[in-house]
Amino acid sequence: MRFLKIFSAFALLVGLSQAAGAQTCTPKVPASSLIEAPKWQMSINPTLPPQQFVDDKGELQGLNVELAREIAKRICVEPVFLRMDFPPMIPALRSGRFDAINTGLFWTEERSKMLYLVPYAQQAISIYTDPSSSLKLEKFEDLAGRVVGVESATYTERKAREFSTAMEAKGLKPIELRTFTTVTATSAALRAGQLEAALNINETANSLEQKGIAKIWVRDIAGTDITLAFRDKLLAQAVADALTAIRADGTYDKLFDKFGMTKLKTTTFAIRGDGPTN
Repeated sequence: MRFLKIFSAFALLVGLSQAAGAQTCTPKVPASSLIEAPKWQMSINPTLPPQQFVDDKGELQGLNVELAREIAKRICVEPVFLRMDFPPMIPALRSGRFDAINTGLFWTEERSKMLYLVPYAQQAISIYTDPSSSLKLEKFEDLAGRVVGVESATYTERKAREFSTAMEAKGLKPIELRTFTTVTATSAALRAGQLEAALNINETANSLEQKGIAKIWVRDIAGTDITLAFRDKLLAQAVADALTAIRADGTYDKLFDKFGMTKLKTTTFAIRGDGPTN
């Protein structure tokens, strides 16, 4: 009986301590900046290792996952990851279905006027083939007239179409682009011989090559910043401030080195662009 009383008292003290600890962590953003405070709900497409992927246990892993959890800890909110394909993300964010896009969204002038974008890393595009392919590529124009796979509604698809149009203006054959919703589907089509080559970000292509399912021919095409995207400016600024603190204490470097991602050179993070105009 005495043991039960002591145990109960100890449990009460632990509970009070935890409650006190929770009370000292005040969210750095007002509740009105979140759809369901104190949750920070973000979309993610876990198909792009090492940025974001699902491990053998079905758990989310990758730089974007760990970075978001670290940011959430700094601004005292609960990170909630909503798994979905990329194409509907921007309209869904703009319509208020969640708070942010956490999928390595490439910065563009057009997007910077629709959303609040906070650059946090850099990426570029790689061209790769199946390892058994006899095709040899030295530059983007070597894809003229080829059947090439790319993920739909992405920066990579947009740049590929721009390059293809420019090639056609030079008298070259356009690229026959075939779009897929995931890199897994693209890889399957490449292995099946339905594609001659494929395009994706450097880091994902590197991951495929390390697994022996791709051969990279050209890297570092059309490099630009990638971002976290928000519908609310105060939340975006709070995340930018947290990234600055994460960079200052070395956490940023540790995470990027762990996943082999390309860092930004800046030490101060900020919203880039004016954000929504309507």
